[in-house]
Amino acid sequence: MNNLCVLIMAAGKGTRMKSAAPKVLQPLLDRPIIDYVISNALNAGIAPENVGVLVGSGGEEVEKHLSQTFPDVKILWQREQLGTGHAVKSAQDWWSNYDSLVVLNGDVPLLKPESLKELASCCDKHDCTVITFIAENPGAYGRVIRSQASVSIVEFKDASESQRAIREVNAGCYAFRVKSLAAVIGLITNNNAQHEYYLPDALGLMNSRGMATGAFVMPEEEMQGVNTQAELAGVSRVMRMRILSHWMSEGVRVLDPESTYISVDAQLSHDVTIMPNVQIWGTSKIGEGCTIGSGSILKNAVLGKNVQVIAYAVIENSELKDDSKAGPFCYIRDHACLERKAFAGKFVELKNSRIGEGSKVPHLSYMGDATLGHDVNIGAGSITCNYDGTHKNKTTIGDNCFIGSNTMFVAPVEVGEGATTAAGSVITQYVPENSLGVGRARQTNIADWSLRKHHQD
Repeated sequence: MNNLCVLIMAAGKGTRMKSAAPKVLQPLLDRPIIDYVISNALNAGIAPENVGVLVGSGGEEVEKHLSQTFPDVKILWQREQLGTGHAVKSAQDWWSNYDSLVVLNGDVPLLKPESLKELASCCDKHDCTVITFIAENPGAYGRVIRSQASVSIVEFKDASESQRAIREVNAGCYAFRVKSLAAVIGLITNNNAQHEYYLPDALGLMNSRGMATGAFVMPEEEMQGVNTQAELAGVSRVMRMRILSHWMSEGVRVLDPESTYISVDAQLSHDVTIMPNVQIWGTSKIGEGCTIGSGSILKNAVLGKNVQVIAYAVIENSELKDDSKAGPFCYIRDHACLERKAFAGKFVELKNSRIGEGSKVPHLSYMGDATLGHDVNIGAGSITCNYDGTHKNKTTIGDNCFIGSNTMFVAPVEVGEGATTAAGSVITQYVPENSLGVGRARQTNIADWSLRKHHQD
């Protein structure tokens, strides 16, 4: 498709969204709407440099986002919003370098790549092909009027009663032969109530010059646009079920699809079980045989094989290797790692820490900026005091260590292999291998203290 380009219209204000963010940057699941439209074009085989995004209102925000996510896509500007015809003409210097042009709205994330491929092939048949769909409730859409030789669009307000009964409507997307469009784009006028230049008028101009015009019918679902928060929720529901259906067909067991959310960028393996009320976001990768317990939220998490996430765990930008276990009620974040057969349990937080093979942090503990060797046991209530007010400092605990409950590690500090710390200790210095580290005040008992206190009261 080297001679074809795709122009994505993303210049509108989207005022009905009632949001400060541009409409095409509204989140659909966990990615902006525009990302889906661009990805669908790329997945249809169109090179990134052949995709242009026309921005206008809020264009700086859109441009900043796309420069980070799709740096090879061309950014084009419509400085004034004077209608769809004016928008396409604003990009003429770019699309005139190609033989064919597909114009898509920036808010049609459900358009499938295979449908886009079919649409692109229409450029070989007609000077202009308008995308249509059969609407269950046509409402105020422009009606498609077909004849043997051409297709035209009648706007709802101009349509007769018989025309308003037509259910085939204009989706607002088109495929053009570039030379044919270039011949008429400058002839579109703004002689209408809104004083705007409308792209559908190009069909009438082409028909009057004997050019070939046609219509390509899409499924209504694929052409759902997003203009309100309610419509965004409806499109999100469709996208969510598409993603879930795909993974279930690949052998993923989803107990309750209605309460499960999976990102379009996530990757799952067969024999994964997902319990109700689970969210899997970003580029998470879930290995074979894993179980994700109810209430868990994963974002950019990497799970090896047979990992158990028991319930209500939050795992962000971290890795759980084969046969490891996490939860319930744990928070694993910022490039933390559970090595093979390691365990992080109830009310445990791991931050930028590596928990060695077979090691356990069972409950009520915080390991931040720590490295634990293999087969370490962390007693309840133990924490690394990793932040000194200026810097984050490391704690290193060697293999086969036993850490007593309520041990405080004042980093930077190291515990040698096979060492033990006494419960309630504050460890501020190196604990040698196979030693017992005790860092607590000597206990003092005051006889009859309670009796004297009550007597004074």
